Amino acid sequence: MSKSTFSLPRSGSALALCAALALPGCQQASAPPAEPEPTPPVLQAGQLHYASNHPQLALLAVTEARPASVLRVELPARLVWNEEHTQRIVPAFAGRVAAIRADLGQRVQAGTTLALLASPDFGQAQADAAKAQADQHLAQQALARQRELFTAGIVARKELEQAEADAARAHAESARALARTQLYGGGTGVSQQLALRSGIDGVVVERNLNPGKELRPDQGGPALFVVTDPRSLWVQIDAREGDLDSLRPGDRFTLQVGAYPGETFSGRVTASADAIDPATRTIKVRGVVDNAYRRLKAEMLATAHVAENRSGGVVVPAQAVVLAGRTHQVYVQRAPGVFEPRSITLAHEGPGEAIVASGLTAGEKIVAGNVLLLAQQWQALAQDAAPGTPPARAEDTHKDTQP
Repeated sequence: MSKSTFSLPRSGSALALCAALALPGCQQASAPPAEPEPTPPVLQAGQLHYASNHPQLALLAVTEARPASVLRVELPARLVWNEEHTQRIVPAFAGRVAAIRADLGQRVQAGTTLALLASPDFGQAQADAAKAQADQHLAQQALARQRELFTAGIVARKELEQAEADAARAHAESARALARTQLYGGGTGVSQQLALRSGIDGVVVERNLNPGKELRPDQGGPALFVVTDPRSLWVQIDAREGDLDSLRPGDRFTLQVGAYPGETFSGRVTASADAIDPATRTIKVRGVVDNAYRRLKAEMLATAHVAENRSGGVVVPAQAVVLAGRTHQVYVQRAPGVFEPRSITLAHEGPGEAIVASGLTAGEKIVAGNVLLLAQQWQALAQDAAPGTPPARAEDTHKDTQP
């Protein structure tokens, strides 16, 4: 019995073989060609060379060093109440809080009652004033009688002079006692009620008492009320020694706070301390800033911008300066894609800008962005280079990579 076999026609086998061979070829033809890797940077004669198509060049922001004429310095600052328009109210007599008439944020005028205290001590002062007034009245009556008797020749001049002295002492004591009570709004009666009043027009910005609280003048602690006029604030600036020439009384500065990005507020220097803080090596400088719309708040942290006149040297961005050991360096662009480190001497270093005293001239281009990336690349290539062996030239490396 013969077996039957199944075979493709020759023409079908050829077509299938062609299709199998053609499929990989079609797939290879449709794939995009791979992009060549960029030429790595190399060291040559103390300079770091990048190929023109190296992607790292796009990350290296370059700027020009400019002559130092006006330097914009940024200094930390803090806003506080203007103490020339602020009153802190404390009790002059011991007592208990009987009533509170003002609260936070309330606008008050001079003489407005903020709180009432029930104070036996103040009542004693009122009683002393009333007694002094009564003694004065009696002394005046006694003096009048002595004058009549002296005119009639009944008493001697010595007795008249004694009555005049007693009347003068009684008048002085009455004036003193009455002035003491009137200073705190006591009047002429005995009420034992002490009124805490505002002495200025302003806004209540602190209240540190509750109904029924016992108070004493010697207990310390914060003021019972703080009233201030918030339409102007003090600015406390932490300045360095080199900034003092630009922060004299009357000098202007601008202020920025985090609450209002992009906005600036104008201020004026009013005073500066006479001693340097030994811990921070800074000097406290005080300024005043207008706050008519009350947008600025006390205890806000701010940045004061001061324009300082400088002569000599060049100005560079502070982020362009790196520290190599104990030496400050910048990376100078000698040609497109060619950089070299340059040791410099700083005359001033601030958070935004630095002044270079030597090692750099105006107009030279330096790397101001991603400088640490460039410095790390430099150090890596310098460590890889064998001692005594000149590093490969950029053009030689480029030739070796050509197909």
